[in-house]
Amino acid sequence: MTKKIVITGIGATSPIGGTARDSWNALLAGESGARTLEAEWVEQYDLPVTFAATAKVPASESLERHELKRLDPSSQFALIAGREAWADAGSPEVEPERLAVAWATGIGGVWTLLDAWDTLRERGTRRVLPMTVPMLMPNGPGAAVGMDLHARAGIRTVVSACASSTESLVNAWEQLQDGIADVVIAGGSESAIHPITIASFNSMQALSRRNDDPAAASRPYDVGRDGFVMGEGGAALVLETEEHAKARGARIYAELLGGAITSDAYHITAPDPEGSAAARAMKSAIEGAGASLADVRHVNAHATSTPVGDIAEYNALRRIFGDGLEGIAVTATKASTGHLLGGAGAIEAIFTVLALHERTAPPTINLSDQDPEIPLDVVTTPRSLGDGELIAISNSFGFGGHNAVAAFRTA
Repeated sequence: MTKKIVITGIGATSPIGGTARDSWNALLAGESGARTLEAEWVEQYDLPVTFAATAKVPASESLERHELKRLDPSSQFALIAGREAWADAGSPEVEPERLAVAWATGIGGVWTLLDAWDTLRERGTRRVLPMTVPMLMPNGPGAAVGMDLHARAGIRTVVSACASSTESLVNAWEQLQDGIADVVIAGGSESAIHPITIASFNSMQALSRRNDDPAAASRPYDVGRDGFVMGEGGAALVLETEEHAKARGARIYAELLGGAITSDAYHITAPDPEGSAAARAMKSAIEGAGASLADVRHVNAHATSTPVGDIAEYNALRRIFGDGLEGIAVTATKASTGHLLGGAGAIEAIFTVLALHERTAPPTINLSDQDPEIPLDVVTTPRSLGDGELIAISNSFGFGGHNAVAAFRTA
């Protein structure tokens, strides 16, 4: 028998807010988190892209000095988001053996790794920090959250590029269905705004080069889109069975209906232009939970603002919804936050949950000239989703052909 899995807590630190609520309010207000980078290394390496969506609130304002020193920035963001989500859920009393973590990252501790390499080359082996390996390992963020909350039912880390943290939600849903845990804190984090990643993404012509207007650079579905904007941050959701949540009198934001994972097996970076596997993930996430495609009212799209990616996702949506797509409110929140890579799915899941909870679809900014090849009903100002039961999906697609979709329903 399928259990109802509900969301009882949310937490985030993002380019548009230091908390989940601040990020949501900024999203509704149409703010952009993209800004010119002030770091010396931008000029030092003569980077062709000089902006990114950095975290609005530095981790140093939320964590103790010893935590900052012993954690990679990706783990710092995870800890901040995890603590907020846990407090927001009412700090549930749960046996450690019944509490699990399902985390995700796309790259892991890239800053720690490359800083350590610089130290080794310039100052020798004895100056490399002993905590380097624990700080750089991709499971470091999940481990930080798990140790902070004393989670002993298991800590799983997904690394599947930009689909990572949506996949972590699918893992959490399955763990709760299987009875492995009573509560799972799921999410993802990323801090990879580094010279080497900017240079690499730029070399593959994936990044926007609107250096003169960073706030308008991420423009999903617009004919003038020229690439994505790198973002950073972390987001976490507390998930538990409805029975467990009601027994402790918890507030319920929404229900996680389920999710699905597929793969393109097409190209290491480019999506399948036909979108067949992505469409299958959407269909499975919705129908696998016993819902109908006709019930979907809102889509938080992956929509990175790349010329080929946005069209591929539209093709996938059209493949399963057909003419019904015209009645679905579509939002591309990366226009505001930039692309958090492995953390993208988690922050977008929070936005999807709040859209259902408040029955309001958030806007997509920077859409001034919609691509006629992508005739979606894109939300450009906050829009009411109406009354009655609502179902929404959140899409995430990553390099390697990874597709992950999570489906949600009003509580």
